[in-house]
Amino acid sequence: MDDQTRIELEAAAFRALRDHLMVQRPDVQNIDMMNLAGFCRNCLSRWYQEAANERGIDMTKDQAREIYYGMPYEDWRARNQTEASPEKKAAFDVAFAENVTKKAPK
Repeated sequence: MDDQTRIELEAAAFRALRDHLMVQRPDVQNIDMMNLAGFCRNCLSRWYQEAANERGIDMTKDQAREIYYGMPYEDWRARNQTEASPEKKAAFDVAFAENVTKKAPK
């Protein structure tokens, strides 16, 4: 497979994942994804931002989130997110520390 085809397939897979999380399953909470899988929609938007920044494209966290969510993040939160239990919040603190603050070497 040539590189361009691989890139196109990877991009298609990303778009399918985004559609699944945003359109098909907006009911799945970010905190549950983070606690179970170690990443969530915010991570995907951050990875998008990091990829842009690595290529010299200025993009803030808020801009990346708006691109990913298709609207300002606070609007999406108001429409879709529910309050997490203290147990979920405690598990999130652990998952965040393990998966976001400790970055694996590239």
